Amino acid sequence: MYFRALKFLSYFIEMALFGLFGKTKKENLNKGLEKTKESVFKKLARVVVGKSKVDDEVLDNLEEVLITSDVGVETTVRIIERIEERVQRDKYMGVDELNRVLKEEIVALLKENTVNDAASFELPENGVPYVIMVVGVNGVGKTTTIGKLAYKFKEAGKKVVLGAADTFRAAAVDQLVIWADRVGVPIVKQAMGADPASVAYDTLSKAKADGADVVIIDTAGRLHNKINLMNELTKIKNVMKKVLPEAPNEVLLVLDGSTGQNAYEQAKQFTLATEVNALAITKLDGTAKGGVVIGISDQFKIPVKYIGIGEKIEDLQVFNREEFVDSLFS
Repeated sequence: MYFRALKFLSYFIEMALFGLFGKTKKENLNKGLEKTKESVFKKLARVVVGKSKVDDEVLDNLEEVLITSDVGVETTVRIIERIEERVQRDKYMGVDELNRVLKEEIVALLKENTVNDAASFELPENGVPYVIMVVGVNGVGKTTTIGKLAYKFKEAGKKVVLGAADTFRAAAVDQLVIWADRVGVPIVKQAMGADPASVAYDTLSKAKADGADVVIIDTAGRLHNKINLMNELTKIKNVMKKVLPEAPNEVLLVLDGSTGQNAYEQAKQFTLATEVNALAITKLDGTAKGGVVIGISDQFKIPVKYIGIGEKIEDLQVFNREEFVDSLFS
């Protein structure tokens, strides 16, 4: 009986801890989106004041709320059209239902335009390093995102190697070295002004020789013009293929969510410069412009894979559309 009681107590503690830590990610997300959520809800409250049902006036005002919350004009129009269809189909929709319907239609829209976002920091186990090339303008949190990614992969039991291929900016290599030391992962670097493609080649060669699971390559945030940037990124990719033909597996564009509409322009420029297939949107905790995640995810048809919701090393999350929309509008 004693052992049964002990076993039950152990099980109870395990479940309690599971519940405690299972909530952490969502609680951090809620906290990280606090400023956006507060801004959105104040605006939504004005939309429905004095109204009992969703009519044209409510929808016009809702359209303004979404646009001023940096969801973007095109995405906002699509959301409003979907809600209009629901109103016409249901004949009557009370304003108390608006929040629920808004969440459902945004999630449905994002599901149509992006791949499944129920991702994790697990990687294919095929004996070949998974290569992530990180791009983005200076100041968006690119180096910090690389450091946090390295931490997440290491926590998941992966062997990580970093490559400091942004050799054009004086502080870039030093900053990445600091992150490598902090996380406890090796880094490959050369002197400032060195050929970035050469750094990428050396990094992949080391990763392959050492049996690494994941390689994260930093690249220059800005060159003299878009042609130079395109040529440089193409050269890095071509050189990496000499070591690992499938590299890079992921071209991750880092965007600063606090810049709102400017993030759209950055996404446009970089998707023209190289084949971006994943997005990370940072600094969402310090802004009321979190709606930009919805617009960018919808408009560029590129999955938002990670979001940054704080300054701590663990404050980088895999993006989950349902959880994000629920946190934003609940």
